[in-house]
Amino acid sequence: MKSVLILMMAMAVPAVALSQVAQPESAPIKGTAATPKLTPGVRRSALKAVEEVTPIDDDIQVNLTAEELELAKLVHVGVIPCELGSSVTITPSEKRPGVFWIRLKNMTFRMHPVLSRTGAIRLEDPKAGAMWLQLGNKSMLMSQKLGQRLADECVSSNQAVVAESLKKNPLPSILDAPRATPAK
Repeated sequence: MKSVLILMMAMAVPAVALSQVAQPESAPIKGTAATPKLTPGVRRSALKAVEEVTPIDDDIQVNLTAEELELAKLVHVGVIPCELGSSVTITPSEKRPGVFWIRLKNMTFRMHPVLSRTGAIRLEDPKAGAMWLQLGNKSMLMSQKLGQRLADECVSSNQAVVAESLKKNPLPSILDAPRATPAK
């Protein structure tokens, strides 16, 4: 009974959040992610809940925008080692600029870049429901259909440099008090 109640509440959250999100002024260009604009009274957690249950764009023949093609230039390619001895191989498509083949063990995904509001590099395979998320210091391959990470702590040579720099000079926590600046 408890699990049924939790399930019903989880299904209601996106509906409530969707009713609070302002409608876009114009229809988004096909193949681009429509980022909902914040309206007064709408929490980021509500927008995140909507984003988590929104299905991935299912048109693999998407026409990439100039911004997405520029984003594709930032994707690390090659064999990228991950945790637990696994590795992910990222190969750019020979036929289509901005599209990548991502292989993990016996799985292969055809992914294209999608703009994200966080600034992270995000590739998606709409058919398989998979997503490659590339941050400054690590990357991960996730299955949205299975709801789990397929590969985590994947670090390219560029990301290793960033990770080492963060170990030596960690960024301040958002919970830390701001440092006082000396008066001039």
